[in-house]
Amino acid sequence: MDVVPAKARTHYPDRPTYRELWPRMSTAGSYYVYILASQHHGTIYVGVTNDVRLRLELHRSGRGSRFVYKYQVFRLVHVEEFATPQEAIAREKQLKFWKRDWKIKLIEADNPDWNDRSDLIWQLG
Repeated sequence: MDVVPAKARTHYPDRPTYRELWPRMSTAGSYYVYILASQHHGTIYVGVTNDVRLRLELHRSGRGSRFVYKYQVFRLVHVEEFATPQEAIAREKQLKFWKRDWKIKLIEADNPDWNDRSDLIWQLG
């Protein structure tokens, strides 16, 4: 029998969705856990940052994670916001230990087509 995590957002029902996060992606005092993918159902990377835009720039220029650059994992498919770095790091660790299927279900709860959401960050200027 497979163990599956609870439905997305039941662990943190008071957390905003990614649509609500975009206007604040570089706000001081906010910390983010993000998931990158190489393509739909492709290679997945989980990370944590306090500036999603800067972190994506670093990844895409080869100055971030070597893994991300090597496997071209540049598509931003999921983001969660936290008030403290400790909360964000704890969530990142939790997600890194999740089975791949669980991560896929989390991504598809808000982004079923695995669209790259980073374009919304760039539009904020």
